[in-house]
Amino acid sequence: MAAVAAAMVMAGGAWAANVLPVASAPVMPGDVARSPIGWIDFCRRHAGECDVDSTEPDRIRLTPAAWKQLQAINNEVNAAIEPVTDEEHFGVVESWDFPDDGKGDCEDFALLKRRKLAAAGFPRRALLMTVVLDEQRAGHAVLMVRTDRGDFILDNKRDTILPWTSTGYVYIKRESQIAAGWVSLGRVGSETATAAR
Repeated sequence: MAAVAAAMVMAGGAWAANVLPVASAPVMPGDVARSPIGWIDFCRRHAGECDVDSTEPDRIRLTPAAWKQLQAINNEVNAAIEPVTDEEHFGVVESWDFPDDGKGDCEDFALLKRRKLAAAGFPRRALLMTVVLDEQRAGHAVLMVRTDRGDFILDNKRDTILPWTSTGYVYIKRESQIAAGWVSLGRVGSETATAAR
């Protein structure tokens, strides 16, 4: 028995990466919501990043290989980017962009994860920029990955990918999967939250 336990410990990360998470219910989108101002500016500069291709799948089939790749890209980006606010970085309150200089805040982490996952073959239609209120009820942006096992959150605050229901966040709005724009996720009174971290 001790040998089996030791082998499982030695396998560690490789074994854990191949275990799929427990399935959970997906987020139910609501009505059309106002796009974040940072997103609107980002889309002016990167129009192709904001188009919705309705021929792409709207969910990822979450295989062990796909789960492992999600974890690898989440961890890679979290380790590579130095977290700084837009105020410190650009001298402005809000700016969404790829962190090509190695620095960025929450939405920049999420945009880079989205770009890397799309380049790896994941359908961008299932990789959704999302605005939440974090555990301190401050505005925060994450990447929501829609799968056949529920919706999972890639976050710059943690390397562990969690089901959306396990983050402790309040979900405000996210990109639409149907048309260019955003949809409400149920906190209509809080939709003015700015992604600031």
